[in-house]
Amino acid sequence: MKQVKATFLHTSFGPFGAMILNLLMAFVVYFIARVEFLFENYSYFSGNLSASHLIELFYGGYIFDRSAIAYTNALYILLMLFPLWIKERRGYHLMCKWVFVVINALTLIINLCDSVYFPYTLRRTTTSVFSEFRNENNLADVFWGELVGHWYLVLLAIIVITLLWKLYVMPRTVHTHYATATQRWKFGLIQFVLLALLTPLIIGACRGGLGSGIRPITVNNANQYVGRPTECALVLNTPFSLIRTIGKNVFDVPTYYPNIEAAAKVFTPIHHPKPTHAFQKTNVVVLIVESFGREYIGAFNQQLENGRYKGYTPYVDQLISQSATYKYSFCNGRKSIDGMPSVLCGIPMFKEPFVLTTASMNNYTSMAGLLAREGYHTAFFHGANRGSMGFLAFANKVGFQAYYGRQDYAADHRFGGDADFDGHWGIWDEPFLQYWCTKIGEMKEPFMTACFTVSSHTPYVIPEKYKDVYPEEGLPIHKCIRYTDMAIGKFFEAAKQQPWYKNTLFVLTSDHTNLSDHAQYQTDIGGFSAPLIIFDPSGEVPVGMHDGIAQQIDILPTVLSLLGYDKPFLSFGCDLMTTPAAETYAVNYLNGIYQYCKYGYVLQFDGQQTRGIYALDDLLMRHNLKGRVKEQRKMEQELKAIIQQYMYRMVNDKLMPHPCRHSAGSMTGQVIESARFNRSLRASQNTGASAQVRAFARQKLFNFLSKNSLKTAL
Repeated sequence: MKQVKATFLHTSFGPFGAMILNLLMAFVVYFIARVEFLFENYSYFSGNLSASHLIELFYGGYIFDRSAIAYTNALYILLMLFPLWIKERRGYHLMCKWVFVVINALTLIINLCDSVYFPYTLRRTTTSVFSEFRNENNLADVFWGELVGHWYLVLLAIIVITLLWKLYVMPRTVHTHYATATQRWKFGLIQFVLLALLTPLIIGACRGGLGSGIRPITVNNANQYVGRPTECALVLNTPFSLIRTIGKNVFDVPTYYPNIEAAAKVFTPIHHPKPTHAFQKTNVVVLIVESFGREYIGAFNQQLENGRYKGYTPYVDQLISQSATYKYSFCNGRKSIDGMPSVLCGIPMFKEPFVLTTASMNNYTSMAGLLAREGYHTAFFHGANRGSMGFLAFANKVGFQAYYGRQDYAADHRFGGDADFDGHWGIWDEPFLQYWCTKIGEMKEPFMTACFTVSSHTPYVIPEKYKDVYPEEGLPIHKCIRYTDMAIGKFFEAAKQQPWYKNTLFVLTSDHTNLSDHAQYQTDIGGFSAPLIIFDPSGEVPVGMHDGIAQQIDILPTVLSLLGYDKPFLSFGCDLMTTPAAETYAVNYLNGIYQYCKYGYVLQFDGQQTRGIYALDDLLMRHNLKGRVKEQRKMEQELKAIIQQYMYRMVNDKLMPHPCRHSAGSMTGQVIESARFNRSLRASQNTGASAQVRAFARQKLFNFLSKNSLKTAL
């Protein structure tokens, strides 16, 4: 056998044979990475993992591995089969070996890294990650911290890469064996034919198949092999997810309804409030707590662990006893940058983080922008460096008049300066929340302010003086949650002493959830379980755990309702104060699946059809009731309307309410003139024109449209 192998590798088919053997080795590397991904995150997949289902998942994984290997090894294949005899030298094939090993070593490392990142996002990483962290300068520090904590993955990578190098098969062809023209032409012809025959197979592998009706597979195609959306991460591989999302158009307007007016009859995000009282200029304080999942809060989990579970948040538990909260409350995304537009603008995450898409250049506003027009003073606080996570740009975009970050804290001599820097992300929560409270006291009433904390975040460290107070327990994040909870308690203690306290409405939520050690919070919908706490010191907001469903995008309409705001605005959420509990809902997106919670159920919809429907009280999502729930059709119609409204408004820059409607008889010249005004407005935004200039441009466009009776479909 050994002699046969050696003889074959010496022939003109040697490069092809060696290449095939090496590509098979690449498949083994991807398989190892998938097995590691499963073991690293086993608790997220174990609930529905029979042997037959595991085989189905791994078969789906093979389809996506095949595509990723074809994409990433295309250069290697070309180098090996390049039809030129003179390349058959040891130096050339040593170069090919380096190309193969380096490329496949990188894909292995990327897969291993993503297995660690998965619990934070519940999906494979896409190219949006490069935009998400482009302003961070501490990623190397965080990376090394995770590297130490996952040393066994480093060891695995070293072993696999070493084997990749040692087991690599080199062809035995030598250029001196092709001395005559005939031999050279024959060699070149064989390589050319092999390359020609292999090319459609490579293209087919990239596309996911060779059938004429097959479209190139995308990350969404993973859903055909899974029982629930979270499992898509096990089917996919990270190189494929990165490659298939490069430069892709995120938003595609569906045609569930014939037009946007028809969709609006079922759902519209444009609110026309009818307040029951005059507008009250109550102060608004919004606290967005990093990774503060509902799982960690004892008051939300009194039945957990047979009633023995206490959670890690005694101070927030006490706050909840004086606040309005909801039995089921959810975040609308899985990343910090998802939380910002959801909480402040009423815009959920569908497909990719909103602020990383081209739609983020649209015209839209937030709670801060709306209230600023009513005479409010607005400010955003984030303990990290200015520009971190793109929050400074976002805050400016949506109407915050001031922004305070790590540098501003350090410049305030009343506080500890950079001695309070955690060494990773920003200022520790305890001192920064005290800084926030102090700065609020310097704002002129009425004010609207929001703060985003940083301490309950990987690499999960707390100040040295608290390490004995909050020791390691359970998950690494638990001690951080205890620390941040204490910081929140001290913030409210300080706020109570301030003259503005009793005239202030407080809202507390999280940006997203994080590490979990309870099965009910590791399900497709459980992974979005976030608190929504509304605290009113004046006592006007009904206190208690209310029936119904709440979500981050409800915060904007709910706060405006409590204030008595009476002007149109956009939010994909509802007003929790006036919406009957049976009509409240939540919507989010995970691995190509839209999840819609309403009427006591969770509907999972892939954009074309319902994949599952589960009772909300089926906490482990074990019983798929698809086709057996009378509310299913109604939920499908409502969700389709939400999706179509969302996509239409993103694509057509319709994220602001508009008083006009579109007329079918509008003149072409008027439309062109309208487009010119829109381009001028965008140009003013892109060139940093003042708010006054942009407002003038908008008013000029509005006057023109009104004068010519142009009606824009909203």
